Amino acid sequence: MNIKLKIFEEIKGISSLLVGTVAFSATVALPFVTAQSSGALDLDEVIAVGKHLQADKANALRTPTPIIDVPQSLSIVTADQMNMQGFNSIGDIIDYTPGVNTSQGEGHRDAVVFRGVRSTADFFIDGIRDDVQYYRPLYNIEQVEILRGPNALLFGRGGSGGILNRVSKKGEIGETFTGYKASVDTFGATNFELDTNYTLNEGAAARLNLYYGSLENHRDFFDGDQLGINPTVKFNLSPQTTLNVSYEYMDHERFVDRGIPTGADGKPVKALKDTVFGDESENKTTLEAHLIKTSLEHKFSDSLKGRVNGSYGDYDKLYQNLYASSYSQATSPSVVTLDGYRDTTQRTNLVLSSDLIAEFETGSIEHTVVTGVEFISTENNNDRYNTFFSSSSDDKEDFTIARPLNIKGNVGVNSSGVATSNDYSADLNDDTHADVTVLSAYLQDEVAINDMFDVILGARFDSYDIDVNNVKSAEKRNKTDEEITPRLGFVFKPKENISLYASYSETFLPSSGEQYAAINNDANKLDPDEFVNMEAGIKVDLNDGLSLTASVFQIEASKPEVSDTDSSTFDVIKTDTTGFELQLQGWITDEWYTSAGYGYLDGEQAGGSLRPRELPEHMFSLWNHYLVTDKLGLGLGFIYQDDSFIDSGNSKTLPSYIRLDAAAHYDVTNNVRIQLNVENLTDELYFPNSHSSHQATVGAPINALLSVSGRF
Repeated sequence: MNIKLKIFEEIKGISSLLVGTVAFSATVALPFVTAQSSGALDLDEVIAVGKHLQADKANALRTPTPIIDVPQSLSIVTADQMNMQGFNSIGDIIDYTPGVNTSQGEGHRDAVVFRGVRSTADFFIDGIRDDVQYYRPLYNIEQVEILRGPNALLFGRGGSGGILNRVSKKGEIGETFTGYKASVDTFGATNFELDTNYTLNEGAAARLNLYYGSLENHRDFFDGDQLGINPTVKFNLSPQTTLNVSYEYMDHERFVDRGIPTGADGKPVKALKDTVFGDESENKTTLEAHLIKTSLEHKFSDSLKGRVNGSYGDYDKLYQNLYASSYSQATSPSVVTLDGYRDTTQRTNLVLSSDLIAEFETGSIEHTVVTGVEFISTENNNDRYNTFFSSSSDDKEDFTIARPLNIKGNVGVNSSGVATSNDYSADLNDDTHADVTVLSAYLQDEVAINDMFDVILGARFDSYDIDVNNVKSAEKRNKTDEEITPRLGFVFKPKENISLYASYSETFLPSSGEQYAAINNDANKLDPDEFVNMEAGIKVDLNDGLSLTASVFQIEASKPEVSDTDSSTFDVIKTDTTGFELQLQGWITDEWYTSAGYGYLDGEQAGGSLRPRELPEHMFSLWNHYLVTDKLGLGLGFIYQDDSFIDSGNSKTLPSYIRLDAAAHYDVTNNVRIQLNVENLTDELYFPNSHSSHQATVGAPINALLSVSGRF
């Protein structure tokens, strides 16, 4: 793929696309623009660095509620912190966040384990659902918010262990600047980012974020390219009305690496750390996506604000791979069984939402009420073809372990010396077309009883309707789930800088699963998975820039499944997860910044004899950044992750590990910075995550990232 040529092709069509989008948005905005209102617009754009989450900058909470008054645990990572620590991916952020860890995601997608609940779909951008499976870039992101615990009231289905929301950069009226960042690492990967903002007039600004990166790492055959183009325009249509319009184009391609097998001791086989178990030229994933977003905010009065959001996304994704599906170190140490498939997804998402935020008093009691509606229409076409080997007439084949394996371009020789070829079009496993319509309404009231005591209560109604056409089986199904999910929270503030809180919330996940393809056959009869979350904690603002949060929680999950012994009956699988989280973040002094987090997780599956997979008991991270002089800064940190089970049967294990990281930056001028980030200083061999028994990710050895950034 010559991805560089696409930069110019995409930029060429941006202007006309934005003109049409602005025209559409202005039509939607007309009721707000003509509405009568009093007072000047006061949409304070406060970046949440430790004090407030404001709706214009952080869509996660809808209301401008101080973090200390939110009855749940959350983490915010700003663009400055991402640059400071050299973060290039969602996984990098998760490594330094308490209570969450990463899953492998089969080498083609972000996958986060929120408090023991794995998710590939609980992602949002500017508060809008972003559930397609891919690696999300950070080039155009102002901050990343991770809300732990179920969050169905504001976000709907899913969110059972938490959600991750990216806040995108928007036009800044009155500012004209150009920022840039170029980097290269010791593997040979390169990266270039451009961020330019231009004030068009007193009421409008345009901003363009551009990204191109080439991918390399420590594993054989790994390479790839990523392109992102994101123009956005901001309009102050009136003193009371603001409109943001954006378009994003993404084009990604990368090699797929599913990791290495586990051995007789149930742990990844260290001797195989350099072997890639796949087809060196055919393991790959591609994504091409177009995303249009509009957001209109209007202030009717000092106590009433409204917002309308619209989003349309078009995604075309391919994923194909071979991977180690079976391996016996004891009986056949030099032979591995490979399996694989090709999966394509074409999806369009239309999301329309509107909410009102009202502040009023009833006697001496103050209320902040947010009420809203949401409409989602999704068309999803997904097909999967199993691998088909000519030598076995099956989707599996044995190969001799070597570096590289004896298969390239779908042609090779099996472990018996017999020539074989793989065909990705011979064995159709699944072809599912799904149309999903979701209608939602929610209401939440933050009730300030007095200066010391707040009550937060609300509920959301979701109607989730899915039509599925199982093309392979010539079977059409329809299912509608209607759920009401409540939320209740209490906040007690004995002092202005201290809050004690407790909360209860529920959420659900329809039987169609996160990716809309799981209601074929008997799964159609299943009720949604249900999750109940209880949490209590304390938050302390130690000074203007430093905060401490401690929380305890319990998540109870009930998941109906078709019985293994009788398909006409169902078993309800229950899982309980309890834990403790501690987080300290902010500036200890004017020179010293710290971010520390600890997470303790305990859980049991049905019957209490087994521990849920991907649930390390202890996780700890610490990052310190110290400004030695006005020009020189040094950073040092580490992450620790306890061992965890790879499989539900608790027979395969990821060993615990510690990784040490460091950074240094020097400001050559007021507008130019040189920075060096070093990962895994001690060069430890570690395995950060997995997908299943014989797919353990091999962590990168010691490596460095050198970057130059500036602004003019």
